[in-house]
Amino acid sequence: MIVIGVDYHPSFQEIAVMDQETGECNERQLKHSDGEAERFYRELKQKGVSVRVGMEATGYARWFERLLAELGLELWIGDPAEIKTKRVRRQKTDREDARLMLKLLLENRFPRIWVASPENRDVRQLLWHRHRLVQMRTRIMNQLQAVAMNEGYRWKKKLFSQQGRALLEKLSLAPWACRRRKELLELLDQLEPKIAELTAAVEQEAKKRPEVLLLMTHPGVGPITGLAYVLVIGTPNRFPCGKQLGSYTGLIPCEDSSAGRQRLGHISKQGNALLRFLLVEASQAAVRCNPDWRRRYVHLMMRREKQIAKVAMARKLAVRLYWMWRNNWQYSQLVQFGSNAGKLGYVHGVK
Repeated sequence: MIVIGVDYHPSFQEIAVMDQETGECNERQLKHSDGEAERFYRELKQKGVSVRVGMEATGYARWFERLLAELGLELWIGDPAEIKTKRVRRQKTDREDARLMLKLLLENRFPRIWVASPENRDVRQLLWHRHRLVQMRTRIMNQLQAVAMNEGYRWKKKLFSQQGRALLEKLSLAPWACRRRKELLELLDQLEPKIAELTAAVEQEAKKRPEVLLLMTHPGVGPITGLAYVLVIGTPNRFPCGKQLGSYTGLIPCEDSSAGRQRLGHISKQGNALLRFLLVEASQAAVRCNPDWRRRYVHLMMRREKQIAKVAMARKLAVRLYWMWRNNWQYSQLVQFGSNAGKLGYVHGVK
């Protein structure tokens, strides 16, 4: 078997190669733009030998992963944080990083991670595209609000009703302000149908997955949050408990404790940023429509700050969805068979 450690960059990759049969080692740099890297791996395929490639999880490598999958070469992707802890030398170069990948592969210490399927990644692009367009629409709407407020009108949400838009268009503005208003309204009109089309596509994708429909029985969870949760988590069997899922989504605080003194900081913000955003939004929707969630949120908000309470409810939602998915429970079953601590008629959770 030929084992290859790769330090990947968008324009090139540094590799360290070892043939386990002959013991021969080699190091070189492969450029991407002139096809040198692709030719190298195609030549390995023609030799008919088994190949294992190891690299850190990184961006802009989708084409490289497709190439190795097409050639039938084994690709291992590692956790960058764990790989960093295994670096002993204080000198960090591309060549040293490639050597480290090769060493971890040969010593069976490579921290391999779960990788989503190509179909999974493509559906994630749908969610990200819709999310970015919604952000663009929000910026445009905020600018239109600023235009109205500069003229002494503060209509808030009413500004985007049929009557509010008619009033906005009738405002007498200076020439450049008038042009700004006109072009912002045109952009808003262009974005609305595109977002509606993407939202319909998300709903169709959600209907294809029974696990998403299961999670949507929870208050506050719609097709967008449910689909994002399923795509990012992949399978609940990846995590032995809910605490690890909370850590994976980046909703737990950073910690720097020592000598019996606990120091907690901001949340780690590791993992998928879109899923974390959607969990916060969905937890706030659950607070508005569910009395039990409202009670818990108000209690946390009185003890701590409002922002801390929001994050705590988002983490609680992430763990609840995990148990619903793992046990194949709907929300009513989760309430019935979940923890009874704190419920009326029970003492210490025992009937």
